[in-house]
Amino acid sequence: MIWRLVVLGGLCVLLLGAEGSSCGGKTVTFHRTQQDESQGQGHARPRRGSSSGTPRPFYRPPFTSCRTPLTPDEHKVLDDNTHETGFNGDDGSYVILTWVGDGTGVVLVLSTFSAPIDTFMTGGSSRLYRREEFGVSVGPGSSVILTADIPVVDHPGGIIFTSTDAGATFKFIQLPFHLAQPITYHFLNPDYLVALSIDGGLWLSLDFGAKWTKVHDGVHSFSWGAGINLFFSFSRADTVEADERGDLVLKRTQDLGKTFTTIHEDIYSFGYIGAFLFFSVMEDSRSPRVMYFSSDQGETFSRALLPAASTEQFYSILDGDVDMLFMHVDNPGDTFFGTMYTSDDRGILFSKSLERHLFDGHRKSDFTNITSLRGVYLTNKLDKDGRIRSVISFNRGGMWRQLNKPENVECEEQIKNCHLHIHGEHSRNNRIVPMLALSEPTAIGLVIAHGTVGDSLSSSQHPDVFVSSDGGYNWRGTLRGPHHYSILDSGGLIVAVETQREGQVKTIKFSTDEGQCWKSYNFTDQPFFFAGLASEPGTKAMNVSVWGFRPEEDSQPMWVAVTIDFQSLITRECNDQDYEEWLAHATYEGDLKRRGCLLGVKETYRRLKKQSVCRNGRGFVVSKKQSPCLCTREDYVCDYGYYRHVNTSECVRQNAANKTLELCLNGEEDELLTAGYRKVPSDRCEGGFNLQLAVQTVIRPCGVKPSPGPPPAKSSSPIRHFDTPRERLVLILVCAGAGAIVLVAIVSAIIAVKRVVQRNSSPVYRFSNLRIQDEDNSNTADLESATSSNGTVCQQDSDDDLIE
Repeated sequence: MIWRLVVLGGLCVLLLGAEGSSCGGKTVTFHRTQQDESQGQGHARPRRGSSSGTPRPFYRPPFTSCRTPLTPDEHKVLDDNTHETGFNGDDGSYVILTWVGDGTGVVLVLSTFSAPIDTFMTGGSSRLYRREEFGVSVGPGSSVILTADIPVVDHPGGIIFTSTDAGATFKFIQLPFHLAQPITYHFLNPDYLVALSIDGGLWLSLDFGAKWTKVHDGVHSFSWGAGINLFFSFSRADTVEADERGDLVLKRTQDLGKTFTTIHEDIYSFGYIGAFLFFSVMEDSRSPRVMYFSSDQGETFSRALLPAASTEQFYSILDGDVDMLFMHVDNPGDTFFGTMYTSDDRGILFSKSLERHLFDGHRKSDFTNITSLRGVYLTNKLDKDGRIRSVISFNRGGMWRQLNKPENVECEEQIKNCHLHIHGEHSRNNRIVPMLALSEPTAIGLVIAHGTVGDSLSSSQHPDVFVSSDGGYNWRGTLRGPHHYSILDSGGLIVAVETQREGQVKTIKFSTDEGQCWKSYNFTDQPFFFAGLASEPGTKAMNVSVWGFRPEEDSQPMWVAVTIDFQSLITRECNDQDYEEWLAHATYEGDLKRRGCLLGVKETYRRLKKQSVCRNGRGFVVSKKQSPCLCTREDYVCDYGYYRHVNTSECVRQNAANKTLELCLNGEEDELLTAGYRKVPSDRCEGGFNLQLAVQTVIRPCGVKPSPGPPPAKSSSPIRHFDTPRERLVLILVCAGAGAIVLVAIVSAIIAVKRVVQRNSSPVYRFSNLRIQDEDNSNTADLESATSSNGTVCQQDSDDDLIE
């Protein structure tokens, strides 16, 4: 292992030559609090309390997990491949770690200084980087940007150091502006950079930061779309509270700042995820906010069929891809819950997915996408009794149910409703658990999470670590107490470090059988206060870094990084005999003929056997076989205006007489032609359940009723015969007219049937188009609805998906 140290002015950067990494980077920031500083002086670390005050005695259901000791040879191998580095010479206030490049194996560590700003101006060392939240930016390939900012009046702007070789060399660049937030890379082209200045300027660089051009003023936020579409919101006059008033304008440029198109005015905020552009609008001062969505980069957009949100509420996009969105609509007041909806593939029609969905006072959701198995989502709800309970969906929010009790854990005898409940963001904010549930796309079916077993979640319960190997259907208790954990080698290796709230750490645990058995290794002779467990993104590496700090004799702490290379211990490459065929969702309850069918497809994966101790390696690629399933009602959700009747799978029409269906766009009457069912987005079932047999219904909302038919004829008179020539002529004309009407009706019916067949049994939605202003020629035009652009877009991890 090669260790390289680079010092740039006041920036202290350490490059750790680990085994390669995946595309992109993963950044972790560690910082010491006032409590940490007192610990560095030898004081005891205070215990983290629960949110409910003094904890009551709790019941910890017993479970056992296998423990296997290391052999002397294994211990020696790990000792020879464990490296420790200390960082001293500064106050250690902040340390930022990030992996860089695609297969470069480079880890950058940025340690900050807190010397006065005037020491830099006189040439001395200083803390160049003053905003620790965006000191390092890692882009596609091997690109890196180090950010330093000097917010003084007589200085033209900030400073960045750019590297295209994973940090081996850096280039100094003086910016013509001061950064307000991290520089944003284009998803596919690392040369395209966008930045926002502290005075609201939107800046663009097309040569990896060498030259910058201001493209707009007064900008509040921006986001890349598909291709080179760039969206941004701005205020025309002042920027003070314009977003709170809903006075922003949403624009788009498709040619990197040369021309602009106005998409909508008077918006509060916007976002982009999957293939959907979305924004919230207050259409007049007396009405609440509503959501609009576009699936064609803003060319056309429609109001989402969602409840409006008042000033006491908010919208939040929980997750999304090119097929559908998960949307949370908050309940009025400080209720800490709302309703979760799922969309159709255009982001217009939303169906209710889960009521009383938890969204705590920090505006954080426990909603989690289990990326190791398609269609699985996990979240928590706040029930009417005030208790928090976990629910899981295996069909993209179509149906939710409580988690099964772990096979090796029992509840107290008095608990009748015994389930596993997972601690999420709500528990992490209250410092009950150190990290959230973990899953990775390359580790098929593997889920690691903190949980408690019982009737519900409670802050007084002691969380343990649980593992599922089948995507959340079945669970097993594996580690007692809170831990930091990480997935390596595509699931072939799991590592964990126990959270020591009052002491220091020196031991790491690892498992090669998905948490069934564990071995422990003491990675240092001098324990230190734990700060983080950092592993390479992409889960294909086999090395991990444990971070922390030790108190020194002069009361100045020294940051410590210990990197452990498990590839030296697990040396055998896996062969065909180490893998097995595994049918996903095989434990799904239902018809045996549909065993494993989910979202219309059976998926059989080639997966590592638990008893195989070998290395998947960097070349490992997830292999699966797919076969379509026959459609059933489970592949459909109830369409807008319908609900699933209790104890049946039938979708029943809502009582429109008591509730007006909100299906109006732009004040015009719209028509929804539906059989009452809508296929779940991304469901690929074939045949089976036939919507042609269901009665097609036309819903005419907005209070518009069909024209009344003629009154029924009275039958009190006897049958009359037509005897005169005039009467016979009238009869002939009447019959001819009736025949023509019947013929037209038959032709119309044939055309309608053909249309139904051509739609392949799918519901058809017809909406009036919204009108948008063409900025170039000031002409107003109706835009036809277009299909999604299907551009490849990567959504960055962010907390900015909350739409006010």
